[in-house]
Amino acid sequence: MTEEENVVWKGRSHQIVNFWPLVMAFLVALVILWGTFGTSLPAWVALLALVPFFYATWLLLGTRLMVFEFTSERMRIYEGILNQEINEVELYRVKDTRLEKPFWLRIFGLSNIILTTSDRSLPTIEIRAVRRGIEIREKLRKQVELLRDKKRVREVDFEGGDSDDLEFEGELM
Repeated sequence: MTEEENVVWKGRSHQIVNFWPLVMAFLVALVILWGTFGTSLPAWVALLALVPFFYATWLLLGTRLMVFEFTSERMRIYEGILNQEINEVELYRVKDTRLEKPFWLRIFGLSNIILTTSDRSLPTIEIRAVRRGIEIREKLRKQVELLRDKKRVREVDFEGGDSDDLEFEGELM
């Protein structure tokens, strides 16, 4: 008996995460334009002001095209501008969820959700600048517990020991 996988939440980061890089790109473009027209440099040098513009566009697109989706079974991250990459983590591998609400984001009603997982390919997932972070984190936490109970899986940490300290006494086949 298989159940259909349902989308519990799907969203993306707010563009406010790009605020300071965009401000810096704008200032660099202004300095290039001002420096070009205020001196005896050739006018074609003003075209260098397009570099910060393309950088800003790349940042905006990167944030816009990064989509976080968590379903009843797994967390998926879709990212990429030219090539789309999809990363997945099974929800039962989520060890800890943390909610951060820095002052800068609280002004806009946003928060960060940080997931610590036991997956080696994605040990930490940071969902930056999302609305209703408390609600999303609580849905995620409940879904993780529900899935663990359903699959009868428990997360166990073994800390304090290095794998180099293990000795094997016996015969190898």
